[in-house]
Amino acid sequence: MKSVSMTLATAQKAAARGNPRTRILPYVLLSPAVLVTLLIVFLPMLQAVVLSLHDFVLFRPNQMPFAGLGNFAKALADPVFWTSLQHTAIWVGVTIPAQLLLGLVTALLLNQRFWWRPLARAVVIIPWALPSVVIALMWRWIYDPNAGVLNDVLVRLGMLQGAFPWLADPGTSLYAIILTLTWQGFPFFAVMILAGLQAVPRDLYEAAAIDGATPWQQFWRITLPSIAGVIATAALLRLIWVANSIDVIFVMTGGGPGYATHTLPLYAFIKARTNLDFGYGSALAVIFTLLLAGFVLVYLRRTTRAMD
Repeated sequence: MKSVSMTLATAQKAAARGNPRTRILPYVLLSPAVLVTLLIVFLPMLQAVVLSLHDFVLFRPNQMPFAGLGNFAKALADPVFWTSLQHTAIWVGVTIPAQLLLGLVTALLLNQRFWWRPLARAVVIIPWALPSVVIALMWRWIYDPNAGVLNDVLVRLGMLQGAFPWLADPGTSLYAIILTLTWQGFPFFAVMILAGLQAVPRDLYEAAAIDGATPWQQFWRITLPSIAGVIATAALLRLIWVANSIDVIFVMTGGGPGYATHTLPLYAFIKARTNLDFGYGSALAVIFTLLLAGFVLVYLRRTTRAMD
């Protein structure tokens, strides 16, 4: 019997090796996804790189002289580029930690047992489920200096003497939009971290409580190490999304007042959409992509080393 089974196994392996359909089946199944990715992602990226090397303005569609690195040199000498880059750093550097902290606190609260926990979990996800344009319009009305709820509440509490133009003031406009995006994005962290918390064995907390560990020590020694991978992954995904986000800014302020809420992706979009300068806009997009890719690589290396 043993020899027969070995013979059958050998015959099956030989048949699998000899059957060309079996060999090419994985490639056939993967080919639609690869083709769609090439057409939707890599082809536009290649087109953007080509456009960035040319002086292409839509007012002159038949003229597309080769500019080499001229658009990139123009960007480095452009003060709006550096202003937008600084705003992008603030945009990402404030929004991601704020969303992470608020999402972590929310996940810890939702991980507790109370009778209306299912309802609370459903309500928390609402900001993440709403479209970005709806959120931008809603918060634009909240910040409205004439009929906005925020000014009315602050005046009634005595914190303001009169209406304040939150989105029209260069000193507060960017941070007002950051608050909006923080409210929109923290449920993503909450859901991700909550899933990680539910995977932590309860036996660890019971053993730590028997050993006399305080709740803070349990959180620092058990909870955080257990969900570190989830936090790192969620932060990376959200970092890419927030860095590329322009819809909320565009709807709320359009990049103004002046250049107060310009980020690098928004500046590239405005250059291509408003000025129809696709060569320079593509160069800005390529620069931003390279900067973001470099930051992501450094982040991945550091998080991988920290988890090893």
